[in-house]
Amino acid sequence: MHGPVPQTTNMIRYRRDIDGLRALAILPVLLFHAHVPGFSGGYVGVDIFFVISGFLITGIIAREVDEGRFSLVRFYERRFRRIMPALALMILTVLAVAAWLYLPGDLEGVPRSALAATLFASNLWFFTDTGYFSGGADVKPLLHTWSLAVEEQYYIGFPMLLMLLARLAPRRRTAVVAGIAALSLAIAIAMQRDTSGFTFYLLPTRAWELFAGALLALGAVPAIRPRWLREWTAWTGVTTVLLAVALYDRNTVFPGVTALAPVLGAAALIHAAPGTSVGRLLGWGPMVGVGLISYSLYLWHWPLIVLTEYATDLPLSGGTRLMVICAALLAGMASWRFVERPFRDTQHMPAKVIFRFTGAAMAILCLLSLALMAMGGWPSRFAPQVLAQMAGQADFAPTRKRCHDTYMRGAQPCTLGADVPPDAMLWGDSHGVELAYALSLEARAENRSLVERTTSSCPPVLGYDAKDPRCATANRAAFDAIRTDPAIRRIYLSAFWANGDFDDPGFVARLDRTIADIRAQGREVVLIGPVPPQPFDVPRHLAHLAQAGHLSEARGVERAWVEARTVNLGILFARWQARGVRLINPIKALCSSGQCLLEQNGHPLYFDSHHLSVAGAQLVTGVR
Repeated sequence: MHGPVPQTTNMIRYRRDIDGLRALAILPVLLFHAHVPGFSGGYVGVDIFFVISGFLITGIIAREVDEGRFSLVRFYERRFRRIMPALALMILTVLAVAAWLYLPGDLEGVPRSALAATLFASNLWFFTDTGYFSGGADVKPLLHTWSLAVEEQYYIGFPMLLMLLARLAPRRRTAVVAGIAALSLAIAIAMQRDTSGFTFYLLPTRAWELFAGALLALGAVPAIRPRWLREWTAWTGVTTVLLAVALYDRNTVFPGVTALAPVLGAAALIHAAPGTSVGRLLGWGPMVGVGLISYSLYLWHWPLIVLTEYATDLPLSGGTRLMVICAALLAGMASWRFVERPFRDTQHMPAKVIFRFTGAAMAILCLLSLALMAMGGWPSRFAPQVLAQMAGQADFAPTRKRCHDTYMRGAQPCTLGADVPPDAMLWGDSHGVELAYALSLEARAENRSLVERTTSSCPPVLGYDAKDPRCATANRAAFDAIRTDPAIRRIYLSAFWANGDFDDPGFVARLDRTIADIRAQGREVVLIGPVPPQPFDVPRHLAHLAQAGHLSEARGVERAWVEARTVNLGILFARWQARGVRLINPIKALCSSGQCLLEQNGHPLYFDSHHLSVAGAQLVTGVR
C-alpha cells in the first residue's frame, strides 16, 4: 500500500429507504410499459437501478478490498445467487410460451435473444438486431434483459479495477473512478443523438450511471450535516425523478444530458434520504415490499406484457392492462418467495451448489436456444393459409437493403428501372422505398428510370431535423441533386404523413415551402399522401385471423380516423392539387369503403403496421 486507503461508506446496515427507492424505480418502468397515462418517462427507472446497483455493490467490493479479504470467486457466487435462478426460470418460460404461441417469422428472434440473455450479452444482440426486418419491441419478450447485460459486463471489469487501484494507487481511487465516469458521461452526451442504439444499449455510454452510485459508496461526496439541507436535497431528488417520469416520453433524446435528472435525483436520495421525511416515505411498508420483489418484478413484467399483446394483437388497455399489472406483481412475489430467497440462503445452498446450478442452467438454456434456432421458426406448427399471411412480413422491396438510407451510409443513391439516365426522383422517408420500387416497375416497362433518395425518419421537408439532425443535411443533398440535374423532371414526395407528428402547422408550412421551391426549379411534383397506419402488425394479425378461421373478418382503421390525423396536411394537398400538383392518395386506394383494407387477393398490403408491402405499393400506385 502507498498510504491510507480512502474510507467507503458503511454498507453493512440495512437501509429500508433503498428498497423503497427500488420501488420508485420499478413501478414507473412497469406502468410505462403497460401504457398507463402519466408515466411516459417511466423508462428512467432503469437508470435509477443502475445508480442503486453501483452504490450497493461498490460498497461491498471496496470494503472487502480495503480489508484485504475480497475474493472474485465469492463475489461471483453472490452475483449468481442474486441473478441466475430467477433469470433462468423466466428465460425457460419465455422459450416455452413463444414456441407455442409465436408465428414462424416472430419466433426466430426469441431463441437468439434467449441465447444472448443467458450469456449476458443481450445488449449487444439488441444493438445489432435493429432495422425494419428484426421486428419491433412488441415481439421481443427478452428485450428488457439488455440492462442486466450492461450490469454484468460492468461487474466483469470493475472489481479488478478496484483491486488494481488498491495495489497501485489507493489514494487516487476516487479520482480515477470519477475520471472514468466523466469520460463515459462525455461519450454519452457526445453521442446522445445517435440513432444506431449504441448510446442506449452499450456499456461505454451507460457506465457513468453505475459509477455515480459507486462514487457515493467511495465517499466522494461529503456527508450533509444540516437537517434542513438533507431534507431539501432529498425532496429535490425525488422531485427530479418524478418530473422525469412524468415529462419525458419516447421522443425525448435519451440517454445523454437528459439522463442526468434521474441519475442525480437517485444519487441525491441515496445520499440524503436517511433520517428525512422522504426517507420515511421510502421506508413505508408497501414501498419496501415492492422494492424487495423489484428484481423478479422487472424480470416478469415485460414478457407478460409482450406475450399478452402478441396474443391479442392489441396494446394493453382497460381491464386487460389491470390484469397484466396484477399478474406481474403476483409473478414477482412468487419468484421472490420461491426462487430468489431459497437460492440466497447460504446454509441450504452452499457455493458449490450455486456454481453447479448456474453452469447447468446456462448449458440447458443455450442448448434449447440453439435447438429452436435450428428449427428456423418451426413453420410445421401452422397451416399453409396461416403461413401465407405471415409471408407478408417479407414482402418488402428487394432493393430496400441496398437502396434505403444511402445518404446516411455514404453510398450513392440507387437508380431503378431501365438502364437509362433517370428522369424522376422519389424523395422521402422509409415509406417511399416500396413505392419507389413499384414506380420503377412501371418505369422499366416504359424504358425510363428514377432515382430513390429515402432516409429513415426523414420526411422530404427542407430544414426538418426534429429527430435526427442529419435529416436536414440529407434533405438538402436531395434538393441540391434536383437543382443541379435538369434531366430530373418529376419529383415524388413520400413520408409517414399520418404518424401523428407531421400534421403540426409549423411542419406543414415547411412542406409547403419545399413544394414551392421544387416547383420554382421547373419540376413536376407528385405528392404521395398518407398511408393509413394500423394498430397492429398486419401480416401477423391476418395470420392470427387465418389461424382462427376468421380471415374474412379482417378490418383496418376507419378512413375518418386517418383523415382526422392529417387535417392540415389534407388542406395543403388540396391546395397544391388546385395548382396542378398531382396527388397519389393511398387513403382513396385503401379506404374506399370507409374502412381501410389490410389484404387483397390473399396478399397483405403492409409488411408491418404502417409500411406498405410491395403488393400494397402496387395497389396505391396503380402499377401491375
